Amino acid sequence: MTANNFSQYPQNVGIVAMEMYFPSRCVAQSEMEVFDGVSTGKYSIGLGQDNMAFIDDREDIQSICLTAVQNLMEKYKISYNDIGRLEVGTETIIDKSKSVKTTLMTLFGEHGNTEIEGIDTTNACYGGFSAFSNAVNWIESSSWDGRYAIVIAGDLALYASGAARPTSGAGVVAILVGKDAPIVVERGLRSTHMEHAYDFYKPDMHSEYPVVDGKFSNICYLRAFDACYTRYMKRLGQQLNKEKPSMDDIDYVVCHSPYAKLVNKSFARASYNDFRLDNNNEKYASLQPFAELSYNESLESKDLEKACVGLTKASYAEKVGPAAFVPKQIGNMYTAAVWAGLASLISEVDSDTLQNKRVLFYSYGSGLAASMISFRINGATDNIKNVLNLRERLAARTFSKPQEFADAMKIRENTHNACDYTPTGSLDHIASGVYYVEKIDDKWRRFYKRKD
Repeated sequence: MTANNFSQYPQNVGIVAMEMYFPSRCVAQSEMEVFDGVSTGKYSIGLGQDNMAFIDDREDIQSICLTAVQNLMEKYKISYNDIGRLEVGTETIIDKSKSVKTTLMTLFGEHGNTEIEGIDTTNACYGGFSAFSNAVNWIESSSWDGRYAIVIAGDLALYASGAARPTSGAGVVAILVGKDAPIVVERGLRSTHMEHAYDFYKPDMHSEYPVVDGKFSNICYLRAFDACYTRYMKRLGQQLNKEKPSMDDIDYVVCHSPYAKLVNKSFARASYNDFRLDNNNEKYASLQPFAELSYNESLESKDLEKACVGLTKASYAEKVGPAAFVPKQIGNMYTAAVWAGLASLISEVDSDTLQNKRVLFYSYGSGLAASMISFRINGATDNIKNVLNLRERLAARTFSKPQEFADAMKIRENTHNACDYTPTGSLDHIASGVYYVEKIDDKWRRFYKRKD
């Protein structure tokens, strides 16, 4: 690819291709409920999660990203020399200086391409969206040299034993970004909200586990959603020449998914935002009793939440359900979670149905940073759906017992930051074509192999 005319703004910039990697093992949330001695449905209904992916010490953030990039290149038959930017969004940090991106350069160096811009971006679950924004901005700038960009969003979502552990998971999504894409970023429809908050953070460098204020984090997520949604809708209204735009102007919704029930609540809350803008509309009659609530009260009102969920039950199934499927099968993936939702939507809805549809996309990262954009489906998505092949691949996983998951977490706890170390996890859990950690030497240098 070459850029012959930089004076012309590149058209239809967006997602050209997608690939996803997730571990070969998972555990059923219903079995985790029994193992943890909690009430039936606490995880499967209360969190809305079905299964949870996990790994041991044979994989790390770099190995899963290597696998995702290699698979993207091979499955779509992309030349390594056609990539001019590579951005990684992750909060799974294994080195305070050396980026994951530099390790991924081993794949490109083998093909003689060392001129690739981009580096890692870190801020909780928001890093993947920031990396995507950087890639899009590069293509739409004078710096662009006509080549594709690749965005990697991936993490190991790991929690200490306790209430938060059922929201664990692991996965990575690789995204090819370029012009003339079938999944196009809509220009002028973007909103952002950022604050300083200690809702979820990782201050202890000796542990992979975060410090979490669960209730506060949920409020931060919803507050940021409200701010982004209000600003986005104002800009959408200007584009549509519509005084009171609403969720009726959106075809599908993809939200960052730490667990499925929070996505349900945020989508439902959109109806409250629409009601505040159009409070005399009869379709919001069930929300009239909450008209006098203060904003802060609305964030914590269970009655309002219940009313909004009831009001939007049918539209949730239609607009959000297809995007919720994959995250419910894997669990949290931090930066990858929202992109896994988009991959799920492309996989669950046929290409003809998606044509010319608007997809609202909400990314949230604790601390906090959030943005909302929309995509317009302007081309066939069949090839992406076929390459992803998500339902078949998810069904082919090994369903392990909760004790195996607990044992894997204990291995990671005991070997975190280890050097001069050879992983003990069985290679039987590594599928063919997947990268794994071969060893870590006495200088903390990591070496990887691809299982043949």
